[in-house]
Amino acid sequence: MKFSLILFFSLLMSSFNAQAINPDDSFTFELGLPNATNNKAYRSIMQGLVCISPSYQYALKNGISFGIGLHYSYFAINEFKVQPKIFGGIHSAATFLKLGHEKFWTERFGTEIGCKIGYLNSFAVSDSIKNYRRTEATFVEPFISFIATSSVNSAYRFTIGFPFYGFNFTPKTIGILDSSMGYSSADFSKIASAFTISFGYTFYFNGKKNTDED
Repeated sequence: MKFSLILFFSLLMSSFNAQAINPDDSFTFELGLPNATNNKAYRSIMQGLVCISPSYQYALKNGISFGIGLHYSYFAINEFKVQPKIFGGIHSAATFLKLGHEKFWTERFGTEIGCKIGYLNSFAVSDSIKNYRRTEATFVEPFISFIATSSVNSAYRFTIGFPFYGFNFTPKTIGILDSSMGYSSADFSKIASAFTISFGYTFYFNGKKNTDED
């Protein structure tokens, strides 16, 4: 996380001579680190390793944006937190529609705030599951991005997201069928969610020009 912050602000400083971007259609690729939250058992047992999100969007002149994209995340089982000790993890993949607002405050700095809503499939695999355990759910992720331009067509972004995976995690999810591992039913009542820190790149296609041309 510290490295991502340093890299982002270095790119922000290096973009002082960048031209203004008027958002139109764009493609973004983000790579980040998820941290489990909300569900107590999920937060304790599962370790977030990676989240990836490519997306395409179109922004209107007033900054309102519409998009479509994919989300993938992987949470590994912390083998030191489960008895018996098992290995494995949960792969989650979602397709989503995206609604947001993107605004450039200066020639070099912009923000985007929005929400992704879609359909998710989670696949739990472990030593205790013969094949895999599949869960279908609704995917929701509110987010905010801080954007630094590097040219009229390119920008880098630092994104904070809060994905909700739509399923209730219990030890049974990863194949532990005969134990609640000391957790109460209340600990399982909240849906699995995460706090994500991501670093991304955005390429803007059409309608990008210097403000001097406006």
